[in-house]
Amino acid sequence: MADVSLKEAALIVGVVAACYWNSLFCGFVFDDVSAILDNKDLHPSTPLRNLFQNDFWGTPMSEERSHKSYRPLTVLTFRLNYLFSELNAVSYHFLNLVFHVVVCIVFLKVCKLFLDNRSSVVASLLFAVHPIHTEAVTGVVGRAELLSSIFFLAAFLSYTKSKGPDNTIVWTPIAVTVFLVAVATLCKEQGITVVGICCVYEVFIAQGYTLPALLDTAVQILRGKGSIPFSMLQTLLKLIVLMFSTLLLVVVRVQVIQSQLPVFTRFDNPAAVSPSPARQLTFNYLLPVNAWLLLNPSELCCDWTMGTIPLVESLLDVRNIATLTFFCFLGSLMVFSLRYPGDSSKTVLMALCLIVLPFIPASNLFFPVGFVVAERVLYVPSMGFCILVAHGWKKLSTKSVLRKISWVCLAAVLFTHALKTLHRNWDWESEYTLFMSALKVNKNNAKLWNNVGHALENEKNFERALQFFIQATQVQPDDIGAHMNVGRTYKNLNKTKEAEESYMIAKSLMPQIIPGKKYAARVAPNHLNVYINLANLIRANESRLEEADQLYRQAISMRPDFKQAYISRGELLLKMNKPLKAKEAYLRALELDRTNADLWYNLAIVYIELKDPTEALKNFNRALELNPTHKLALFNSALLMQESGDARLRPEAKQRLLHYVKEEPQDSNGYFNLGMLAMDDKKDMEAEAWMKKAIRLQPNFRSALFNLALLYSQTGKELMALPVLEDLLRYYPDHTKGLILKGDILMNQKKDIVGAKMCFEKILELDPNNVQGKHNLCVVYFEEKDLIKAEKCLVETLALAPHEEYIQRHLNIVRSKIASLGAVEQSSLPSDGTAATEAKKKSVQNLKEAKSEKATTQSTADNKEHSKNKKLTEKSSVDKETPKKSTKEIKDIEKKRVAALKRLEEIERILNGE
Repeated sequence: MADVSLKEAALIVGVVAACYWNSLFCGFVFDDVSAILDNKDLHPSTPLRNLFQNDFWGTPMSEERSHKSYRPLTVLTFRLNYLFSELNAVSYHFLNLVFHVVVCIVFLKVCKLFLDNRSSVVASLLFAVHPIHTEAVTGVVGRAELLSSIFFLAAFLSYTKSKGPDNTIVWTPIAVTVFLVAVATLCKEQGITVVGICCVYEVFIAQGYTLPALLDTAVQILRGKGSIPFSMLQTLLKLIVLMFSTLLLVVVRVQVIQSQLPVFTRFDNPAAVSPSPARQLTFNYLLPVNAWLLLNPSELCCDWTMGTIPLVESLLDVRNIATLTFFCFLGSLMVFSLRYPGDSSKTVLMALCLIVLPFIPASNLFFPVGFVVAERVLYVPSMGFCILVAHGWKKLSTKSVLRKISWVCLAAVLFTHALKTLHRNWDWESEYTLFMSALKVNKNNAKLWNNVGHALENEKNFERALQFFIQATQVQPDDIGAHMNVGRTYKNLNKTKEAEESYMIAKSLMPQIIPGKKYAARVAPNHLNVYINLANLIRANESRLEEADQLYRQAISMRPDFKQAYISRGELLLKMNKPLKAKEAYLRALELDRTNADLWYNLAIVYIELKDPTEALKNFNRALELNPTHKLALFNSALLMQESGDARLRPEAKQRLLHYVKEEPQDSNGYFNLGMLAMDDKKDMEAEAWMKKAIRLQPNFRSALFNLALLYSQTGKELMALPVLEDLLRYYPDHTKGLILKGDILMNQKKDIVGAKMCFEKILELDPNNVQGKHNLCVVYFEEKDLIKAEKCLVETLALAPHEEYIQRHLNIVRSKIASLGAVEQSSLPSDGTAATEAKKKSVQNLKEAKSEKATTQSTADNKEHSKNKKLTEKSSVDKETPKKSTKEIKDIEKKRVAALKRLEEIERILNGE
């Protein structure tokens, strides 16, 4: 076995780098979104054992919606990427590029077993630059092919060392081969097919048999004219070991998927659900289609499902000629390689094995697959193709007449393939560029129109997205998903009527339930989301809540394990003020998935509605155990701790809010509530800083503006409060408490009686029965020396609040003042003035207490008023356009707070009382 020289390795590295350098600038597209962005198995907080319990996309293998693709070692490499760079796409693409280089070098080593040195390098270079590999190399999820291929080739190389001197068996390489086969299979399922290649190698290459020789030996043995040669017995022993280990791997694999095949729709692979002979004719026609992609990779497409390749429904279909030609060519090569001895036939045989055997899992031969054609599955078969081409080139280049032409043709193929690969990489830059490039190749695939629509939808370009979704429904009128996409986009455009019509069309396309037959086996589980989306739409109408609930229950009856239906129904039941039933729905969902942080969060909201803050906090904590960065749980649990009035919980509440603002640095609510906590702890400077930051992010933040002004007022910085109050009243001219506070500051600090009067008159315009505003206006009249008007005003105020003792007392002072006026008017002023001063001092004292209390109670009240918009329920995975769903405002938690609010109102009634 020849080694790979440093020059050869450097050449391969340079060629791969030249072809794939621009892949580093591509993002996560297509299947990368599910496998990387949405896969929680990549997160360090997820236990490693989950990688061996879930499929490639992070779905538990036990769930029916699982894709059943078991590739834990590939996911482990994604997790390592995430550990070092999180979701930086460059590192993922770079590692793919490195793995492709490794595959090319190991492939060169394999080629040297069957080709001369020059031809081996040619085969390796052809493999390195072939455009068909862009999906496997530039698409991050293609790493499954890359990793599997490394161990696939390593297992084969190990097996080639199992033949010792005098045809003895060397067991160590065989043991290593079995181990590497298992590793390759854990990277991708097709890795197990290397066992078949090892068997062919053992019989026809290592032992040198030909098919006629084997048949002759078998006939002799059957006739009793000879015995089995010892060398053949050794070969049989090695093959039995290989086959037994393969069988063991298959049994384990079947156990992992729990003997269940994944559920695909007829759109994923139309031929799989077609009757005979269309099914057989189409499946056979797909073989020359794949071969043509290897031979002429000029038109590549990321998705070949649905109507990309029309069904071959008749023997008279002209495409059957391509199928017949392909099988004739393949058959002739097989006859040549199996019948005749010699190096050339051995090379062709091994090339055919590399083409055919790894492709069998994707051929629909044993079970239907979820695609029509997939370019990435041609990664390993292309190795055999490159060996055939290099072997043919070698035959031509040895002829003097064709030597120059063969070199020119080789250079042209390598150069054009490299350019095509470089250009093709740019298609994978974004989802929009990828799917638009696919539409140039194939306009009959509704899925491509849908995917372009999704890409535009993610950019909030709903008008253009709608055009592509509608086109998808025209290309494939019975595509349920396309109609769901149209409905969702109409909803995003606030066209509720059109959205409902589209959802109803999608619902009408759902197959009817057949008694005794499992519904989920006949329809893609995600299509059941049409019931969820339709219910989510119509429940916006308060008169149709029962109708929406009926849709949720219908979805649950079809799939009792449909978790999202329980989640959405629980949210609806909360809206219908049925928290106990909502609790039942969420508990049922938790039975299906106890690792869903959103479910624990929703259950916490239910307990708040049930006025059980202790259980609510426990469930918030459970959500944060599962997802420490759960933003809503961080925010609302901190708010719950703050409102509990327990000073021991404030440090933890602060830490959670600090974590929240780290996750959501542009959300002013987090900074505002940090300010509230600081005010509770009497940390005035810290509270001021947090409030100012909240206002910088949201200049019209009502609660932050008022509480900052209140903070200034209570700390003796009344004049600093005035500009803040001006801003508050500019945005909210009817803010009564802001007007009262401004009037108080103008009258007592600025001595601006006119300005204060305008504030109190504005209050009475908004609410003529506002006792506090009217009383303060009476005080203004007193300060203006208009005692008659002051008396009349106080009488009217007393009529509004006859039980308020301070109003009666102030009325008596004014009347006493009027009675004492006369000949000695000025002489009586000092005594009454002194009384008024004493009353004012007492009022100021009360005001300070009020402000101190208000720093806690009013801020909490305003906080609750504002933060109710932050309380969202579980983030729905059904309707992409509505990731937020509101719940009711968190209500008063402790009686102490209620009592404090009551005291505040009493104290504010005597604000400015004299």
